[in-house]
Amino acid sequence: MEEPICTCHKTKERSEEEVKKLLNRLSRIEGQIRGIRGMVEKNAYCPDILIQSAAVTAAMNAFNRDLLASHIRTCVVKDIREGKDEVIDELVLTLQKLMK
Repeated sequence: MEEPICTCHKTKERSEEEVKKLLNRLSRIEGQIRGIRGMVEKNAYCPDILIQSAAVTAAMNAFNRDLLASHIRTCVVKDIREGKDEVIDELVLTLQKLMK
């Protein structure tokens, strides 16, 4: 199966520190997911798996909050200052998708 190709054309320069922080968080979440997979493989009790799943959801929400805050403080502010008000519609659409 082929990996989906990103059709977005925008990119963002991130500091080494920001990239490291984001990747470390994702690595921890990846570890949590592997842990849940192991629990399923070992027939762990459902509530125990659900608690770990809720922890992953909370970790992803925290990741999303940090990334969104960074996006607003950098990309959105920059675009608005440059008169690119369409960034507001993009932000609203992004928030709607996050809140599903």
